Amino acid sequence: MSTENEDQEKEVKEEKPETSETKINDATLAKADPVKRIIAFVIDAVAAMIVGFIPLVGGIIGALYMLLRDALPIEALEYKSIGKKLLGLSVVNVADPTSKIDYAASAKRNWMFALGPIMFFFLFIPIIGWIIDILLAIAVLILVIIETIKLFSDEKGIRMGDKQAGTMVIEK
Repeated sequence: MSTENEDQEKEVKEEKPETSETKINDATLAKADPVKRIIAFVIDAVAAMIVGFIPLVGGIIGALYMLLRDALPIEALEYKSIGKKLLGLSVVNVADPTSKIDYAASAKRNWMFALGPIMFFFLFIPIIGWIIDILLAIAVLILVIIETIKLFSDEKGIRMGDKQAGTMVIEK
């Protein structure tokens, strides 16, 4: 009698198609430690900030790094950002965790963080640039707070940017 129930349970499990939801719950796609993600972000932000001090072009280069950092074509970094490589984190596509993250997905998940380095570009433009910098600083601060709250409150660690790009950060 108990073997019949076990057989029925196995059949139900086998009939259930694998969806994005079941892939997310798979052990290989376990939520990455939020503290590690924040440290990786700080490492990347510092790298972008250092580059940002190059007059005029530094802010643009820093913004491009922050925007495309999850799809860098650098094999030594395993196509990850510097921070994610150092902390053993990876960004995966929820629909297909084996595929690489492309520039579009990286831009979708990181656009809000690219606004920070752009501030260095406007720093060199008197008055108007400084006003734009203040507005950008306020916007970036609000977005970072929202993203940090989502990072800790979402059970899978999926923040706004991840939801837009269909991605998730895992430890690898």
